[in-house]
Amino acid sequence: MNAPVLETEEHQALRAAVAALGKRYGRDYMTRVVRDEGHPDELWADAAKLGYLGVNLPEEYGGGGGGIAELSIVLEELGAAGSPLLMMVVSPAICGTVIARFGTEAQQQTWLPGLADGSRTMAFGITEPDAGSNSHRITTTARRDGGDWILTGRKVFISGVDIADATLIVGRTEDARTGKLKPCLFIVPRDAPGFARHRIDMELQAPEKQFELVLDEVRLPADALVGDEDAGLLQLFAGLNPERIMTAAFSLGMARFALAQAVAYAKERSVWKSPIGAHQAIAHPLAQSHIEIELARLMMQKAARLYDDGDDLGAGEAANMAKFAAADACVKAVDQAVHTLGGNGLTKEFGLASLIVASRVARIAPVSREMILNFVSHQSLGLPKSY
Repeated sequence: MNAPVLETEEHQALRAAVAALGKRYGRDYMTRVVRDEGHPDELWADAAKLGYLGVNLPEEYGGGGGGIAELSIVLEELGAAGSPLLMMVVSPAICGTVIARFGTEAQQQTWLPGLADGSRTMAFGITEPDAGSNSHRITTTARRDGGDWILTGRKVFISGVDIADATLIVGRTEDARTGKLKPCLFIVPRDAPGFARHRIDMELQAPEKQFELVLDEVRLPADALVGDEDAGLLQLFAGLNPERIMTAAFSLGMARFALAQAVAYAKERSVWKSPIGAHQAIAHPLAQSHIEIELARLMMQKAARLYDDGDDLGAGEAANMAKFAAADACVKAVDQAVHTLGGNGLTKEFGLASLIVASRVARIAPVSREMILNFVSHQSLGLPKSY
C-alpha cells in the first residue's frame, strides 16, 4: 500500500503565493493576450522572477530543487486564476526534466539555468501525422554522418515553436545489433538549416500556437543527442510522465476556474425569489464537479509523488490515470458552468465559452483517453493487448 499523499505546509504556502500572482493577472489578461496575437510575456517574467518556472529543476542550475509535485501546483493555481501557462508543460516539465536527468554536463549548463529563470524556452516534438504519439511508429529518423547526426521527418501539433530557442525532437535511430529503429532525443536549435515550421490554424483560443515542423536533412553535432542512444525509450517516458501530470494540472486549473465562476453566479442570480444555487438541479451538478476535481487532484498528487520518488513504473500508471480523470473532470466542469450561466455562459464577459474547446483538448492530448484505457487494461489489469 502506498502512503497517503498529503500536501506539506510548504506546498500550501506555494499554492497561496502562486494564486496571488495569478489573481493579479486573471482571465482578462489572458483574453487580451490572445486577442492581440501576443504571448503572456509579463506573467511568464513575473513567474520566473519568483522562481516558479524552475521550481522542479536542480538548485545548482538556478532551479528550486523541487519536483513535478511543486511544478504542478504552480500550473494548477495559475489555471484556477484563469491564466495558465501551457509552455510550463513543455519547457521545464518535459525538456527540463529530461535534460536534468539524462543530459550531459554541457547540456545541463547550457540549458537548465535559462529554463529555470525563464530566459530560455524549449518546445517538444513527438507527434507525427501518421503515428500520433506512438513512439514505435515514428518515422522521423536520425542517421550518423561522420561525427554528425542527420534528421529527417515531420511533426505536427507542436506547441510554442515560434517562441522556443530549440525543440527537443523525438527521432529514431537504427540499432546496430538488431537493425530495428529505436527512439532517441535530439536538441534542434530553432535556426538550424533545414528546420522549418508552419503554423496550424486552430479554433482553440490560446496564446501558444500550434505548428507543423519539417526536418529536411537537418545536420546536428554529436552533442545534440540527449543521454544514451541505447536508453532512448526510458528517457522518453521520463519526459512523458511529467507531461501527463502537468496536463492534469492544466485541466484541474481550468476546471476550478469554471466551477468558481458558476458557483459565484449561482449564489447571486435569483429567479422566483431565491438564488438559483438553492435549487438542487443547479447545486448537485456543481457539487459533483467539485468532488470529481478533488478526486482527480489526489491522483495527480500521487503520480507526482511517485515520479519525484523515482518510481517511474508506478508513476506511469498514476500519471495516465490522473490525466484521464482530470480531463474528464474539466470537460464536465466547463459544460456545467456554461449551463449554469445559461446565455451568459456564452458571453465574453464571463470567459467560459472559449473553455469549451480548450477543455476538450485535454481529452485528446497529449494522449487520448482511449489509449489510456488501453494502457490500464493491459498494464494494470493484465488483459490481452488489443493493438
